[in-house]
Amino acid sequence: MPSIKDVAENAGVSIATVSRVLANKPHVRPEVRQRVLTAVQELNYRPNLIARSLRAKKSNTIGLIVADIQNPFFTALSRAVEDVAYEQGMSLFLCNTDEDADKEAIYLELMRDKHVAGIIISPTRETSDAFFEMLKWNIPMVVIDRQVDDVEVDTVLIDNTESAYRLTEHLIADGHRRIGAMFGLGSSTGRHRREGFLQALQDHGLEAAPELVVDVNAREEDGYQTTQQFLSLPEPPNAILTSSGLLSAGAFRALRESKLTIPDDIGFASFDETGWATLVDPPITVVRQPTYEIGQKATDLLLERIKAPSRSVREIILKGQLIVRASCGRHTQSDTEIESHMDISVKLP
Repeated sequence: MPSIKDVAENAGVSIATVSRVLANKPHVRPEVRQRVLTAVQELNYRPNLIARSLRAKKSNTIGLIVADIQNPFFTALSRAVEDVAYEQGMSLFLCNTDEDADKEAIYLELMRDKHVAGIIISPTRETSDAFFEMLKWNIPMVVIDRQVDDVEVDTVLIDNTESAYRLTEHLIADGHRRIGAMFGLGSSTGRHRREGFLQALQDHGLEAAPELVVDVNAREEDGYQTTQQFLSLPEPPNAILTSSGLLSAGAFRALRESKLTIPDDIGFASFDETGWATLVDPPITVVRQPTYEIGQKATDLLLERIKAPSRSVREIILKGQLIVRASCGRHTQSDTEIESHMDISVKLP
C-alpha cells in the first residue's frame, strides 16, 4: 500500500506538508494543496489512522457485520458486542449483509475507510478472497458463527456438528425414523449441522431420504415453504428438524396450518431458543446457543487482538444446550441439557 512518503514524493512536497493537507490545516498554498490531493487520489492513499489511534490509545470504534439482523440470534449477539464494547469505552458500527457478498464487500471497504479499530464478522459464503484482501489491511478481526477456510483468524462458534447430532439423536430416541431436515444454505454452520444430522442417522442404522434433507436460505418464508413441500410428499416425514430460529418459525406456521398435531402426528425440533418456543403448545425442543456469550467472547478476543496484534490465533468453541420439551414425543422431561463449556484451542502461526 502507498505510504505518506510516496504521496509526498509524487506531489513534490515534504511529508509534513502532506500531513497538514490531510488534516485540513491552514497555511498551505492552494496549488500545493491541490497537488497533494491529486497525488492522494492517483495513489489511492488512505492514512493509516488505525495504527495511529492505537499508538495514541484513542481508538474507540469497532465494526460488527452480521448476516441477518432479523435473525434473533444476531440480534442477541449484537447486544452482547455492544455491551462489552460500551464497558470498555468503545462504540459500535453495525452493518447487515442479508447474506449478500456484494453488500459485505461494500461494508468492509466502508469500515476500512472509517478506520475502525477492529471488525467482528459473520461472513457470507463467498468471502475467502475478501478475507485475504482484508488481511493485507492489518485490521484486527474476529469471525463469529461461521468458519472461513484457509484463513488464520480468531474465531468464536458453537460445536454445530455435535449439537445437531444430539438433537437428531433425541428425535430418534422418541421413535422418529423419517425426519425432514432443513439447513442454512451456503454457510459452514448449516453444513456442519447437516453433517451432525446425517452422522446421527448413520450411527443408528437409518438412511436419510434425499427429498427430506435440504439446504435453504435461513429465512422464515423458506422454512414455511419447505415444510409445505415435505408434507405434500407421498410419504411425508414423521418429524421435522430445522437449523435456525427463523426456519423454525416458518416450519411451525406451516405445521399449524396443516392441522397436524405436535407431537402425536409429527415431531418437531430446532436450533435456537426463540421467544415463542415456550409459549406455544406444546413447547418446542431446541438446541439453545450461548448467543450472548458468543458476542462477549468475540469482543474480548478482538480487544485482545487490538492490544497484541502478533499473538497466536485462537478458536473458541462453545457447546449448545439441548432443551427437551414436549414437541418430539415421549421424552418430555424439562430442560435436559448438553453441558455448556468453553474449549479454547490455539493455532500456531
